[in-house]
Amino acid sequence: MKQNTLSDIKNPTLSKEGKNRIEWAGQSMPVLRNLAKRFSKEKPLKGATVGACLHVTAETANLMITLKSGGAKAVLCASNPLSTQDDIAASLVSDFGIEVYAIKGEDNTTYYKHLNAVLDRHPSITMDDGADLVSLLHTKRKSQIGEIIGSSEETTTGIIRLKAMEKDNALKLPVFAVNDSDTKHMFDNRYGTGQSTLDGIIRATNMLLAGKKFVVCGYGWCGRGLASRARGMGALVIVTEVDSIKALEAVMDGFEVMPIAKAAKVGDIFVTVTGDKAVISYEHILSMKDGALLANSGHFNVEIEIDALEKKAKKKERIRPFVDVYTLSDGTKRNILGEGRLINLTAAEGHPAEVMDMSFVNQALAAEFFVKNRGKLSPKIYTISHEMDEEIARLKLASMGILFDKLTKEQEHYLGSWQEGT
Repeated sequence: MKQNTLSDIKNPTLSKEGKNRIEWAGQSMPVLRNLAKRFSKEKPLKGATVGACLHVTAETANLMITLKSGGAKAVLCASNPLSTQDDIAASLVSDFGIEVYAIKGEDNTTYYKHLNAVLDRHPSITMDDGADLVSLLHTKRKSQIGEIIGSSEETTTGIIRLKAMEKDNALKLPVFAVNDSDTKHMFDNRYGTGQSTLDGIIRATNMLLAGKKFVVCGYGWCGRGLASRARGMGALVIVTEVDSIKALEAVMDGFEVMPIAKAAKVGDIFVTVTGDKAVISYEHILSMKDGALLANSGHFNVEIEIDALEKKAKKKERIRPFVDVYTLSDGTKRNILGEGRLINLTAAEGHPAEVMDMSFVNQALAAEFFVKNRGKLSPKIYTISHEMDEEIARLKLASMGILFDKLTKEQEHYLGSWQEGT
């Protein structure tokens, strides 16, 4: 298929490699594949333009292809300057005729140029991973809000922003919180982030994790998965938290819990997964060991105070593709991975296709939900029904060839009654 000249990508000649990777990922996304078959027959998105701001990966490509099969015009930009896989972008444009505005390593100006390029296509549905499109619509593109029948949000950070908007009565369109689906956060966040974050750290450094003091900042679903997998690699895991219940859970899960100020002095590797800013401050960085390694797997590059480090470090040197070494005034060094951006996509390929299968089925169903309920939805945050969550899980189990029990009529009656006791 001829390249779409409206797109802005790095190199169209990378399309062959990209297509191979898209097809490889697709083999591990059977639930999305089956949904695409239904979409191809029913065309539930016919006439809709979907503007998506997501990580440009092989898994995302399969979602975009599914949306197109459902009759939508799909337009994609990156949700992070370093998360684009240029071969995937090339294939989407050249092989599938999907508009893409994304280049790995794009500067901030280009990043927002690409966001605006997607909105220039006047989408009726938007998809976000971090709420950047929604934020742009509510600030500099307000005249387009009335064109949007709904938006869906992929990640925890985006949901935090959107809930703040809803609380302040600033949200002017309906939003589907994909991240709040059980078949998203309990699997994508935990198993996807856990594995892909370690993958990114290892690819960037080739470092042995066994025996290292590995500090996980945040014990939400992402932190749970990361801590568990780091322990599985032989690391001595320390958890920092601000939530008493999550801190208690980390303790009960067998991890050492302490304040970041104390952990900073003993840790070897630090990873932030909180969705908040300045989790590791410049003062924390100063108190760390010579050679300490810092990475972030939260959505935005605000969790580590790199700006202060940039200003005050004596020297900065990039010694590996995703490793910047900062030399402090006392001669000691600190290693920052992936410029403080999400290391699992900066230095690796992001979450495995098996978990993104469920996440992106949620995204595709959200788009269908908006079309079916056009004009009926209030400007607030919606979540998937428990029945639909269960159906996605059932389909995933079926694709894995796994059988599970069902309640008998007697058991159903017992659970729904109060008369029977001891």
